[in-house]
Amino acid sequence: MTPAIQGLHDVWLSNRTVENTPHQISFGDLTNSIISTGPFSFYVIDFFDMSISDISPSLYDMHDFKPGETSFNDLLGAIHPEDIAFVIKAEAFLTKFFLEKIERNKLLKYKISYCYRGRLKNGEYVLFNHQALMLTMDDLGGYGKSLNINTRIDHLSNFNTYKVSLIGLHGEPSFMNLSLEADDQDLKEFSKREIDIIKLVSNGLNNEEIGEKLFISPLTVKKHRNNILIKSDSKNTAQLIKNCILQGVI
Repeated sequence: MTPAIQGLHDVWLSNRTVENTPHQISFGDLTNSIISTGPFSFYVIDFFDMSISDISPSLYDMHDFKPGETSFNDLLGAIHPEDIAFVIKAEAFLTKFFLEKIERNKLLKYKISYCYRGRLKNGEYVLFNHQALMLTMDDLGGYGKSLNINTRIDHLSNFNTYKVSLIGLHGEPSFMNLSLEADDQDLKEFSKREIDIIKLVSNGLNNEEIGEKLFISPLTVKKHRNNILIKSDSKNTAQLIKNCILQGVI
Protein backbone atom coordinates (compact mmCIF):
# COMPACT_ATOMS: atom_id res chain seq x y z
CA MET A 1 0.00 0.00 0.00
CA THR A 2 1.46 3.36 -1.03
CA PRO A 3 1.68 6.23 1.49
CA ALA A 4 -0.96 8.13 -0.49
CA ILE A 5 -3.46 5.28 -0.36
CA GLN A 6 -2.66 4.79 3.34
CA GLY A 7 -3.54 8.46 3.78
CA LEU A 8 -7.03 7.76 2.43
CA HIS A 9 -7.44 4.79 4.76
CA ASP A 10 -6.41 7.02 7.67
CA VAL A 11 -9.24 9.44 6.84
CA TRP A 12 -11.81 6.62 6.86
CA LEU A 13 -10.37 4.65 9.81
CA SER A 14 -12.03 6.63 12.60
CA ASN A 15 -15.29 7.01 10.66
CA ARG A 16 -16.12 3.48 9.57
CA THR A 17 -18.61 1.19 11.26
CA VAL A 18 -17.44 -1.18 13.96
CA GLU A 19 -19.78 -3.94 12.81
CA ASN A 20 -21.02 -5.41 9.58
CA THR A 21 -24.15 -3.64 8.31
CA PRO A 22 -26.31 -5.81 6.02
CA HIS A 23 -27.94 -4.16 3.04
CA GLN A 24 -30.21 -4.85 0.11
CA ILE A 25 -29.51 -2.77 -2.96
CA SER A 26 -32.51 -1.79 -5.04
CA PHE A 27 -31.09 -0.17 -8.15
CA GLY A 28 -34.63 0.72 -9.15
CA ASP A 29 -34.88 2.97 -6.10
CA LEU A 30 -31.50 4.52 -6.88
CA THR A 31 -32.11 5.15 -10.59
CA ASN A 32 -32.97 8.82 -10.08
CA SER A 33 -29.80 9.33 -8.04
CA ILE A 34 -27.35 7.73 -10.46
CA ILE A 35 -26.28 10.11 -13.20
CA SER A 36 -24.55 8.70 -16.28
CA THR A 37 -23.30 11.07 -18.98
CA GLY A 38 -20.80 8.61 -20.41
CA PRO A 39 -19.28 5.13 -19.88
CA PHE A 40 -19.51 4.30 -16.19
CA SER A 41 -18.82 1.59 -13.66
CA PHE A 42 -20.00 0.97 -10.12
CA TYR A 43 -19.25 -1.10 -7.04
CA VAL A 44 -20.14 -1.22 -3.34
CA ILE A 45 -17.42 -0.59 -0.74
CA ASP A 46 -17.92 -2.00 2.76
CA PHE A 47 -15.97 0.26 5.12
CA PHE A 48 -16.17 -2.39 7.86
CA ASP A 49 -13.50 -4.52 6.17
CA MET A 50 -12.78 -2.40 3.05
CA SER A 51 -14.10 -5.17 0.78
CA ILE A 52 -15.87 -4.51 -2.54
CA SER A 53 -18.90 -6.25 -4.02
CA ASP A 54 -21.70 -5.76 -6.58
CA ILE A 55 -19.02 -4.86 -9.12
CA SER A 56 -20.22 -3.90 -12.60
CA PRO A 57 -18.57 -5.72 -15.54
CA SER A 58 -17.74 -2.32 -17.04
CA LEU A 59 -15.19 -1.80 -14.26
CA TYR A 60 -13.07 -4.56 -15.74
CA ASP A 61 -13.71 -3.39 -19.30
CA MET A 62 -12.45 0.14 -18.62
CA HIS A 63 -9.53 -0.63 -16.32
CA ASP A 64 -6.76 -3.19 -16.07
CA PHE A 65 -8.48 -5.19 -13.30
CA LYS A 66 -9.18 -8.91 -13.16
CA PRO A 67 -12.50 -10.36 -11.91
CA GLY A 68 -12.12 -12.03 -8.53
CA GLU A 69 -8.65 -10.57 -8.00
CA THR A 70 -9.42 -6.87 -7.59
CA SER A 71 -9.22 -5.13 -4.21
CA PHE A 72 -10.32 -1.67 -3.12
CA ASN A 73 -6.65 -0.64 -2.99
CA ASP A 74 -6.35 -1.61 -6.66
CA LEU A 75 -9.17 0.82 -7.46
CA LEU A 76 -7.55 3.59 -5.42
CA GLY A 77 -4.25 2.89 -7.14
CA ALA A 78 -5.82 3.81 -10.49
CA ILE A 79 -6.27 7.43 -9.35
CA HIS A 80 -3.75 9.79 -10.95
CA PRO A 81 -0.80 10.35 -8.57
CA GLU A 82 -1.29 14.12 -8.85
CA ASP A 83 -4.97 13.85 -7.87
CA ILE A 84 -4.73 11.48 -4.90
CA ALA A 85 -3.91 14.38 -2.54
CA PHE A 86 -7.13 16.10 -3.63
CA VAL A 87 -9.17 12.94 -3.01
CA ILE A 88 -7.72 12.68 0.52
CA LYS A 89 -8.60 16.34 1.18
CA ALA A 90 -12.08 15.85 -0.30
CA GLU A 91 -12.85 12.87 1.94
CA ALA A 92 -11.53 14.69 5.02
CA PHE A 93 -13.53 17.80 4.06
CA LEU A 94 -16.73 15.74 3.75
CA THR A 95 -16.24 14.22 7.19
CA LYS A 96 -15.83 17.69 8.72
CA PHE A 97 -18.69 19.18 6.68
CA PHE A 98 -21.23 16.63 7.86
CA LEU A 99 -20.03 16.95 11.45
CA GLU A 100 -20.18 20.75 11.54
CA LYS A 101 -22.66 21.88 8.86
CA ILE A 102 -25.12 19.01 8.46
CA GLU A 103 -26.27 16.29 10.83
CA ARG A 104 -24.06 13.23 10.55
CA ASN A 105 -26.97 10.84 9.96
CA LYS A 106 -28.09 12.92 6.97
CA LEU A 107 -25.16 11.50 5.04
CA LEU A 108 -27.65 8.82 3.97
CA LYS A 109 -29.68 11.54 2.23
CA TYR A 110 -26.90 12.94 0.07
CA LYS A 111 -25.05 12.03 -3.08
CA ILE A 112 -21.41 13.14 -2.98
CA SER A 113 -19.75 14.20 -6.22
CA TYR A 114 -16.26 15.26 -7.25
CA CYS A 115 -13.85 14.59 -10.11
CA TYR A 116 -10.41 13.08 -10.53
CA ARG A 117 -8.27 11.57 -13.26
CA GLY A 118 -8.28 7.78 -13.45
CA ARG A 119 -6.14 5.27 -15.36
CA LEU A 120 -7.69 3.28 -18.20
CA LYS A 121 -6.72 -0.19 -19.39
CA ASN A 122 -4.38 1.32 -22.01
CA GLY A 123 -2.54 3.35 -19.37
CA GLU A 124 -4.10 6.68 -20.36
CA TYR A 125 -5.49 8.96 -17.63
CA VAL A 126 -8.88 10.61 -18.24
CA LEU A 127 -11.27 12.69 -16.13
CA PHE A 128 -13.90 10.80 -14.14
CA ASN A 129 -16.85 12.06 -12.14
CA HIS A 130 -17.02 10.16 -8.85
CA GLN A 131 -20.43 9.82 -7.17
CA ALA A 132 -20.97 8.12 -3.82
CA LEU A 133 -24.19 7.27 -2.01
CA MET A 134 -23.93 5.96 1.55
CA LEU A 135 -26.23 2.94 1.85
CA THR A 136 -25.81 2.02 5.52
CA MET A 137 -24.43 3.48 8.75
CA ASP A 138 -24.32 2.08 12.26
CA ASP A 139 -26.04 3.60 15.32
CA LEU A 140 -22.91 5.62 16.11
CA GLY A 141 -22.76 7.19 12.66
CA GLY A 142 -19.98 4.93 11.39
CA TYR A 143 -19.69 4.42 7.64
CA GLY A 144 -21.16 1.11 6.52
CA LYS A 145 -21.59 0.44 2.82
CA SER A 146 -21.40 2.96 -0.01
CA LEU A 147 -22.40 2.70 -3.65
CA ASN A 148 -19.68 4.33 -5.79
CA ILE A 149 -20.27 5.28 -9.43
CA ASN A 150 -17.42 6.50 -11.64
CA THR A 151 -18.28 8.05 -15.02
CA ARG A 152 -15.91 9.06 -17.81
CA ILE A 153 -16.49 12.74 -18.60
CA ASP A 154 -13.40 13.52 -20.69
CA HIS A 155 -15.72 14.02 -23.68
CA LEU A 156 -17.16 16.99 -21.77
CA SER A 157 -14.08 18.43 -20.11
CA ASN A 158 -10.46 17.71 -19.20
CA PHE A 159 -10.42 20.44 -16.55
CA ASN A 160 -10.90 19.47 -12.91
CA THR A 161 -12.30 22.18 -10.65
CA TYR A 162 -11.04 20.31 -7.57
CA LYS A 163 -14.29 21.09 -5.78
CA VAL A 164 -17.03 18.99 -4.18
CA SER A 165 -20.80 18.99 -4.63
CA LEU A 166 -23.43 17.50 -2.33
CA ILE A 167 -26.70 16.65 -4.04
CA GLY A 168 -29.60 16.43 -1.59
CA LEU A 169 -32.02 13.53 -1.85
CA HIS A 170 -35.50 13.17 -0.33
CA GLY A 171 -36.05 16.95 -0.24
CA GLU A 172 -32.70 17.92 1.32
CA PRO A 173 -31.00 21.09 -0.03
CA SER A 174 -27.99 20.73 -2.33
CA PHE A 175 -24.58 22.40 -2.09
CA MET A 176 -22.64 22.79 -5.31
CA ASN A 177 -19.01 23.57 -6.10
CA LEU A 178 -17.70 23.70 -2.53
CA SER A 179 -14.09 24.77 -2.10
CA LEU A 180 -11.91 22.55 0.09
CA GLU A 181 -9.76 25.47 1.19
CA ALA A 182 -12.35 27.90 2.60
CA ASP A 183 -13.72 27.01 6.04
CA ASP A 184 -15.89 30.14 6.20
CA GLN A 185 -17.19 30.05 2.62
CA ASP A 186 -20.66 31.37 1.91
CA LEU A 187 -22.74 28.22 1.48
CA LYS A 188 -25.23 28.57 -1.34
CA GLU A 189 -28.08 26.14 -0.92
CA PHE A 190 -30.00 24.82 -3.89
CA SER A 191 -33.53 23.73 -3.01
CA LYS A 192 -35.21 20.62 -4.39
CA ARG A 193 -37.35 22.91 -6.56
CA GLU A 194 -34.25 24.55 -8.02
CA ILE A 195 -32.63 21.18 -8.75
CA ASP A 196 -35.86 20.01 -10.41
CA ILE A 197 -35.84 23.13 -12.61
CA ILE A 198 -32.20 22.56 -13.57
CA LYS A 199 -33.03 19.01 -14.66
CA LEU A 200 -36.03 20.19 -16.70
CA VAL A 201 -33.97 22.96 -18.35
CA SER A 202 -31.36 20.34 -19.32
CA ASN A 203 -34.16 18.36 -20.99
CA GLY A 204 -34.88 21.35 -23.23
CA LEU A 205 -38.10 22.58 -21.60
CA ASN A 206 -38.92 26.28 -21.71
CA ASN A 207 -40.37 28.34 -18.85
CA GLU A 208 -43.97 27.64 -19.83
CA GLU A 209 -43.39 23.87 -20.07
CA ILE A 210 -41.49 23.81 -16.77
CA GLY A 211 -44.30 25.75 -15.12
CA GLU A 212 -46.84 23.19 -16.31
CA LYS A 213 -44.71 20.32 -14.97
CA LEU A 214 -44.24 21.93 -11.55
CA PHE A 215 -47.63 23.66 -11.32
CA ILE A 216 -46.09 27.12 -11.02
CA SER A 217 -46.26 30.21 -13.23
CA PRO A 218 -43.70 30.90 -16.00
CA LEU A 219 -42.75 34.10 -14.14
CA THR A 220 -41.89 32.07 -11.04
CA VAL A 221 -39.81 29.72 -13.19
CA LYS A 222 -37.94 32.72 -14.63
CA LYS A 223 -37.18 34.03 -11.14
CA HIS A 224 -35.90 30.59 -10.08
CA ARG A 225 -33.69 30.37 -13.17
CA ASN A 226 -32.17 33.79 -12.51
CA ASN A 227 -31.43 32.82 -8.89
CA ILE A 228 -29.90 29.53 -10.04
CA LEU A 229 -27.52 31.32 -12.43
CA ILE A 230 -26.41 33.69 -9.67
CA LYS A 231 -25.92 30.92 -7.09
CA SER A 232 -23.98 28.71 -9.50
CA ASP A 233 -21.80 31.56 -10.84
CA SER A 234 -22.96 30.67 -14.36
CA LYS A 235 -23.06 33.29 -17.11
CA ASN A 236 -25.78 31.52 -19.08
CA THR A 237 -27.85 28.36 -19.28
CA ALA A 238 -25.28 26.51 -21.40
CA GLN A 239 -22.57 27.05 -18.76
CA LEU A 240 -24.99 26.08 -16.01
CA ILE A 241 -25.87 22.78 -17.69
CA LYS A 242 -22.21 21.93 -18.36
CA ASN A 243 -21.25 22.68 -14.75
CA CYS A 244 -24.16 20.60 -13.42
CA ILE A 245 -23.21 17.65 -15.62
CA LEU A 246 -19.61 17.80 -14.37
CA GLN A 247 -20.85 17.98 -10.78
CA GLY A 248 -23.21 15.02 -11.14
CA VAL A 249 -26.39 17.06 -10.74
CA ILE A 250 -27.88 16.11 -14.12
